[in-house]
Amino acid sequence: MAAPQPVPQLVLGPPTRAALFLTLTVAPGRETDVREGLGELSGLTRSVAFRARDDALACVAGLSSDAWDRLVGGPRPRDLHPFAPLQGPRHRAPATPGDLLLHLRARRADLCFELARIVLDRFGDAVTVVDEVHGFTYFDERDLLGFVDGSENPTGPDAARAVLVGDEDPAFGGGSYVVVQKYLHDLTAWNALSTEEQERVIGRRKADNVELPDDVKPADSHVALNTVEDEDGEERQIVRQNMPFGRLGTGEFGTYFIGYARTPDVTERMLRNMFLGDPPGTTDRILDFSTAVTGGLFFVPAAALLDDLPAPDTAPAAAAAEPSAPEAAPADAVLPGASLGIGSLKGAPAS
Repeated sequence: MAAPQPVPQLVLGPPTRAALFLTLTVAPGRETDVREGLGELSGLTRSVAFRARDDALACVAGLSSDAWDRLVGGPRPRDLHPFAPLQGPRHRAPATPGDLLLHLRARRADLCFELARIVLDRFGDAVTVVDEVHGFTYFDERDLLGFVDGSENPTGPDAARAVLVGDEDPAFGGGSYVVVQKYLHDLTAWNALSTEEQERVIGRRKADNVELPDDVKPADSHVALNTVEDEDGEERQIVRQNMPFGRLGTGEFGTYFIGYARTPDVTERMLRNMFLGDPPGTTDRILDFSTAVTGGLFFVPAAALLDDLPAPDTAPAAAAAEPSAPEAAPADAVLPGASLGIGSLKGAPAS
């Protein structure tokens, strides 16, 4: 009789109208406090969700490579490593500080806000919020560029196969890898384009979301560069839960890209295509209008593991180490795991 599969965190939860994305750093010496706080996340979420059972409140937590070493004992997830920045011929994907990612979502923004408030209260000064984004659904699942976002996500069993770690890393089955980037849009420049030219940038029609024919779709369009196949010609997929965000007073408009995958190589391959080009130099034209300002890679452990993370044997030594600043990668940087040569992400981060 096969052993039961670990229960994942709700990375494949139902669609929601609101989301709150928090990136946190952990204060040196406070690893034990944070590890214990992570163990209480599921209970805190249930306490708030109980007040509005039909509104699908969820909180998914992920740890960076550095945070895993500082907070957790025992083995590491097989493919966990720091987010590798990319410096292309024209555009850059930066790596920015972040030990923990909290992805809160619900059908109501007040639930996300209330849970985030309670969770941050629990962590106290053991963490610092280094990025906070409040996302919302924009009309019929469109981004602020006016295109439908997320239509290529797999569903049902296909989604689980694309997102959840399996027998390839049994100690971390039911986990997932998540890459996040905050993109800021130049809406003035974007809106100066005709609809037809916008469609050529994205690779889809704006009104009905239909992909342009291959003989019409430009090689530097967003869709063309983000359709990646394995050696057998099959597309590999991830699940995106992107959200638009904006601040009218400061003129900040953007898309928060968040992609879950069974291996980070899927998303990393897409990013190399976007920022370095495929072939080299043929970079994603969407980057002329959307600038990446953050970047992070996190591992989302299965629910039971998050509830009871093992403490490292060398906690005092690990606690004394300050997180190191990410170093810039050369333009031809090859990310860890690139040898797998797989990946697919149509229409991300904004399609």
